[in-house]
Amino acid sequence: MATASQSPNALPLYVQISELLIRDIAAGRLIDGERLPPERDMAENLGISIGTLRKALADLTEKGLLERIQGSGNYIRQGGTQESVYAMFRLELLSGGGLPRADVLDVTRIAKPGDLPAFGTSGEGTRIRRLRYLNDVMIAVEEIWLDGDAGTVRRDLLSDSLYRYYQKQLGFWIVRAEDRVTIGKVPDWAPKSFTLAPGTLTGFIERFSWADRPEPVEYSRTWFDTDRAHYVQRLK
Repeated sequence: MATASQSPNALPLYVQISELLIRDIAAGRLIDGERLPPERDMAENLGISIGTLRKALADLTEKGLLERIQGSGNYIRQGGTQESVYAMFRLELLSGGGLPRADVLDVTRIAKPGDLPAFGTSGEGTRIRRLRYLNDVMIAVEEIWLDGDAGTVRRDLLSDSLYRYYQKQLGFWIVRAEDRVTIGKVPDWAPKSFTLAPGTLTGFIERFSWADRPEPVEYSRTWFDTDRAHYVQRLK
C-alpha cells in the first residue's frame, strides 16, 4: 500500500487514503468481501494516525464501498458509488491503481498559441505544466490549458487534484471529458528528471473537458511512460 503524501499541495490525508482505496477497488486489487488489515497496522503502514484512517474508512462506508463490522473488521463491498476526486484520471500503474499526485512545474496565464485546438471562449488561458506520479512512481508529464473566461489558476493554492481546485476555488466542476489516446513525442520542456527524453515516442492523451457550458472549458495533453503506466477505461 502506498504511503500518503504530506506535501504542502497534497489533498487532506484522509482524502488521499480514501482515494487510494477507491482506485484499488476499481482496479480489482481489493475485491468484494476482502477484509482489510487491522486499523492499527494500516495506519502504521501508511504513516498516519488512527483518527485519520478512520475518517477515510468512514468516507468509504458512506459511499457503500466498505462494511465495518464491530468486533470483526472492515470488509470491501462492491456495488457502492465510486465517485472520486480522481474519477476521470485514467492512468494506472501496470499492477493497477495507484494514488495520483503532481509536482507543478509552471503556471502561466498567456494568449492561447496557434497550435492549440479551439476550446473555450477566450483568447487567453492558464497553462499548467506538471509531473505526474502514481504512488511514488513518476509516470507522466502533462500540460493543461484552462480557458481564460473560466478564471485564473493560482499556483500557491493548487492541490494535487486540479478538478478539486476548480470546484473549491473557481466554482465549477468538470462533468464530462473526451479523451483521444494515441502516441506522441515527449515535449522539449519535459524536465531532465522525467523518465523519457524529449522527442521520445510514448503514450499520448489529448483531453477536452466540459463544465456547465457548451464549449470545452479545458484542454490538456499528457505524455505517459508506457513501461510504468497504462490507460484504463472501465465500462459499467
